[in-house]
Amino acid sequence: MTLTIRPATAADSPALSRICLVTGDVGASAEPLHTHGELPGLVWALPYVHIPDVTWGFVVVDDSAPDDHSTAAVKGYILGASDTRAFEAKAEETWWPPLRAKYPLDPPAAQSEARKRTDADNNYVKILHSAPAPASEACLAWSPAHMHVDLLPELQRQGWGRKLVDVAVKELTARGVDSLWLGMDPRNESARQFYVRLGFEPIDGAPASYMGLRFKNWKGV
Repeated sequence: MTLTIRPATAADSPALSRICLVTGDVGASAEPLHTHGELPGLVWALPYVHIPDVTWGFVVVDDSAPDDHSTAAVKGYILGASDTRAFEAKAEETWWPPLRAKYPLDPPAAQSEARKRTDADNNYVKILHSAPAPASEACLAWSPAHMHVDLLPELQRQGWGRKLVDVAVKELTARGVDSLWLGMDPRNESARQFYVRLGFEPIDGAPASYMGLRFKNWKGV
């Protein structure tokens, strides 16, 4: 593979959704947990390539793939918002309403067995209807910007996570932002250790599953 990083676009949506699913159970595949495998990506990844202006994103791509937007080509992503409150407002206006109509809280009685909602599906549908919890004031006091990063197992522990964060730091610096934060699954200790190595630190007043990076402490790649 010849791997490069480029900006993420809406055309990457199927690949982003796939990555979100196959790493969605504390780094392992969440495919066995879902019959509606598109739901994790609809919550955690796709809004960032469909809501303009306040979002940003980059993907790691295998340049040898015929279609560099395909699920075979895109191997990882970093996505985020430069203004979290504006992102939340835009998502509430444009992103969540059609999804709430498509995925009602009470599923239709005539579900096929193949697409019958699992408990994990229903948990995500509840998120769609309440929207992910608004960012805490403690996180926003740290930075207006937040991020999500995700790599397929074949790219992990090869420096691509650091490279993606480096690109994000440069993007946000150009936008006049000097720090960012993220939330993680509290069960994912390996992710926590990774972020600590990159210079992320706990955020005063925020839950332990949130960490922040000040760009002045970023050592680059």
